[in-house]
Amino acid sequence: MSPVLHVDDLKVTIGGNPVVDGVSFDVNEGEIVSIVGESGCGKSMTAFAVMDLLPKAARLAGGRIMLGDTDLRALSEAQRRNLRGNHLAMIFQEPVASLNPLMPIGRQIAESLIVHRKTQGRDPRLAAIAMLEEVGIPEPEIRAGQYPFELSGGMCQRAMIAMSLICRPRLLIADEPTTALDVTIQAQILDLMKRLRDETGAAILLITHDMGVVADMADRVAVMYAGRVIEQAPVDDIFARQEHPYTRLLLSTIPRLDGRPKVTLPSIEGMVPDIGQWPVGCRFNPRCPLADQPCIEAQPALAPRRDTGFAACWHSDRVETML
Repeated sequence: MSPVLHVDDLKVTIGGNPVVDGVSFDVNEGEIVSIVGESGCGKSMTAFAVMDLLPKAARLAGGRIMLGDTDLRALSEAQRRNLRGNHLAMIFQEPVASLNPLMPIGRQIAESLIVHRKTQGRDPRLAAIAMLEEVGIPEPEIRAGQYPFELSGGMCQRAMIAMSLICRPRLLIADEPTTALDVTIQAQILDLMKRLRDETGAAILLITHDMGVVADMADRVAVMYAGRVIEQAPVDDIFARQEHPYTRLLLSTIPRLDGRPKVTLPSIEGMVPDIGQWPVGCRFNPRCPLADQPCIEAQPALAPRRDTGFAACWHSDRVETML
């Protein structure tokens, strides 16, 4: 059986400079795959390429994007538009910027059902209200008639999630879906996404900075740095052992309940390099405590880890001794 989403050697450029450079991964039916990494690593740009929603300055320069047996790059714009919101949906990182300020949110949510499912005997307004209730918005009948500027940032986020889920998509891409939500609503939204997966077999691509969310939600993890996937493995294996220094350092920044009190958390020195300024060799080498001459001279390929998954590091056998 083919995966729900298959991305192979994806390349995206801006002004001729790569921002996503040879990214490959699969998301299977009923699976949650999380992409993690610092801001600027190419996570959201990867999602926009899958959705065919790249900004005007960006260009899809290569690779294959398959939704089941359908090659998304071979479709016309009309065919891709029919898939978006129906079989393929996305929760955007900035909901206020993604919602139409001139349309009540209930109508915006119902629109997907009207366009893609022809309502299938359901009253679209009542379906939108039920969806608002499902994502935890109080007084959903009243909120459905309100405009985005009348709602808090957290409510706009939940309205965006309701819009993405109402057609029960085959693939859901969630870009920081719990931003601006308190922990109670965050847990409710994550449970809702899990329920969608369990009830429909939907595949979920989850983009997040929150490693706690990753540990709770993901089946597999792909770690991105400077436009490339540098480590990929089942979530338990990633947390148990890391074979790339960046993954190791990223996980070390998470507060631990069993850690010593009043201790300054570790940080990763330096910054993700800007596009067009990626270093030669391993792109993490200017920030890596293990970097030596081979790391500066050549970029390592993804190679099998000791257990499962892949890592791109010349010194994967030394990563456990770093901290």
